[in-house]
Amino acid sequence: MPREELPKVLAKWYDYTKWVLDRVDGFPKNQRFVLGTRLADAVLEVMETLAEAAYSRGAAKAQLLGKANRKIESVRWLVRICKDRNLISNAQFGFSCRSVEECGRMVGGWAKQVADG
Repeated sequence: MPREELPKVLAKWYDYTKWVLDRVDGFPKNQRFVLGTRLADAVLEVMETLAEAAYSRGAAKAQLLGKANRKIESVRWLVRICKDRNLISNAQFGFSCRSVEECGRMVGGWAKQVADG
C-alpha cells in the first residue's frame, strides 16, 4: 500500500510513537525498565495493530480497531502515571494527551466507518 493510501491515524501514531520512545530514553534507569518498557510496548502494539488493520477487511478489521482503541486507553493511563511520577513534564503530558485524544477519535471514526460498511 503506498504511503499516501495508508490511514492518516497510522502516520500520526507513528510520529507519536517516536516521540514516546524519545521520552522513555530519558527516564531514570529504574523507571525505564518498569514504566518505560510498559509504555513503549503499548505504543508499539497500537502501531502494529493499526498497521494490521490497514490491510484487513470486515470483521477482522473491526476487531483490530477495537483492540487498538483498548490499548490506546492503556497508553492514556500509563502516560498519566508517568506525569504523576514526574517522569514527563506538564507540557509533555499536555502534548501527549492531545495526540492520544486525536488518534483515539480517528480510530473511533475509522471503526464506525467499518461498522457502517
